[in-house]
Amino acid sequence: MPQYLTLDDLDVNGLDVLVRSDLNVPMEDGAITDDFRIRAALPTLERLVDSGARVSVCSHLGRPEGSDPALSLRPIADAMAALSSKEVGFLEGGQITVLENTRFEPGETENDADLAARLADGFDLFVQDAFGSVHRAHASTVGVAELVKSVAGPLLDVELTALSRFLVDPEVPYVVVLGGAKVSDKLGVIENLLPRVDAMLIGGGMCFTLLKAKGVEVGASMVEEEMVDKAKGLLEGAHSEKIILPSDIVVAEQFAETAEHREVYVKDIPVGWLGLDVGRETNQQFAAVIRTAETVFWNGPMGVFEWASFRAGTEAVARAIAEATAFTAVGGGDSVAALRTMGLETEVSHVSTGGGAGLELLEGRVLPGVDVLERWAVSSPAGGGKPEGPEGDS
Repeated sequence: MPQYLTLDDLDVNGLDVLVRSDLNVPMEDGAITDDFRIRAALPTLERLVDSGARVSVCSHLGRPEGSDPALSLRPIADAMAALSSKEVGFLEGGQITVLENTRFEPGETENDADLAARLADGFDLFVQDAFGSVHRAHASTVGVAELVKSVAGPLLDVELTALSRFLVDPEVPYVVVLGGAKVSDKLGVIENLLPRVDAMLIGGGMCFTLLKAKGVEVGASMVEEEMVDKAKGLLEGAHSEKIILPSDIVVAEQFAETAEHREVYVKDIPVGWLGLDVGRETNQQFAAVIRTAETVFWNGPMGVFEWASFRAGTEAVARAIAEATAFTAVGGGDSVAALRTMGLETEVSHVSTGGGAGLELLEGRVLPGVDVLERWAVSSPAGGGKPEGPEGDS
């Protein structure tokens, strides 16, 4: 478990505080379509105001190349003002001041020293509360933290504490459920967690690369050809018996919402058809394994859950996790969206706000935005001083 300072270690009364939140919310035609991250960020900001701090908050939104009015944080500030009891201002004013999109600055993603200095200017304390961004060594996640006394915010602390349970002494049986499109996105997680788990259930598009590595003819299903040898190594490795792949698949004639589709055993996938969900037998098998677990982590849908005909696998996993008596955590935007669509988010022990950061943590990687916080704690356990230099390239 990482060691860092938190707000509990400090008196923030009278301080000017910069908070890095994750306000990277989905938007459509200028309107916020899911305010989950805004609601998650607010308690930290309001706590700081209640403790007497003057609060500014920064975040990125989307991937703009320079200033882009369509990705301004003004609508985020308006949404925060509507949701919060505090006064919220955009760029100036308010008990909470929302700054403009950090990625409007060209030096943000390069961790530019000048930008970091401008962000840090005038602040007494930096609070890192954006779990979804701590795996990136950017000016607003690492650069500013090198210059201003820095602590972990409550949301980040909860995330790190919860996800560390999957790395350090998890209660057994320990089950990991992985889906989504690509094996390459989750190879590091598979390799790091497979020796620790009792079962790893794999669905989604990524299962077809593994099935092909096993010698199954998968029709026109998505396969990462460059990953087949890696997948074969996993299936022939020391812990291969822990990997559970689908026994049946929902296949379609084409990748379309209204395509003709049917359920078949994996050995019977027709030539030219592609798998878009796991089948009923697999749903029952996966659910049975999940319900016997004491620790469950899930990342990635089992199929194209946005389309009703290919949603059953994801829904079955979500329900089984919600019904489990285990410590359960769900990460990744699609998995969390599925939970929320079904109204099951309150039935899970921990719903993570970060996808990539959570995966990198579970891969065993050092997260740059957390590493700098740990260095503050080492060099200044009482909250003063400066962090020691980074051990690597931050």
